Amino acid sequence: MSILSAEQIRLNVKVSDKYEAIRLVGQMLVDTGHVEQDYIEKMMEREDNLSTYMGSGLAIPHGTNESKVLIKSTGLAVLQIPEGVDFGGDEPAVLVVGVAAQRGEHMGILTSIAMVCSDEDSMESLRTATSAEEILTIFESGIEE
Repeated sequence: MSILSAEQIRLNVKVSDKYEAIRLVGQMLVDTGHVEQDYIEKMMEREDNLSTYMGSGLAIPHGTNESKVLIKSTGLAVLQIPEGVDFGGDEPAVLVVGVAAQRGEHMGILTSIAMVCSDEDSMESLRTATSAEEILTIFESGIEE
């Protein structure tokens, strides 16, 4: 199972707040078999304690340290939110990447996502992509499995 597939990417999503975005990416991780249902609550708990907004329109919600037992396999879920959603940062998040990582892979994956999205051209391409495949290609170029 790959950590990201077209089924784990949703385009042109509209959400009312960051918690709806977290619930959506969390449910995508549940639906693809990466995490147990309770992981979503741990993602919300993490957000309540420390914002997962990284800057440049990117948020990377993930679970708490205690939630590692709820992770079945490493995976990502991506929401493209062209209108943006407030994650408490200096600008709205237009890309929300839900992360579940096993065996110490967490920091490497978070770093890879941040590196891909720190490139302004890549971020603009992610924000304006019209297919899941476009987003998949951009991430595959920067994330090692």
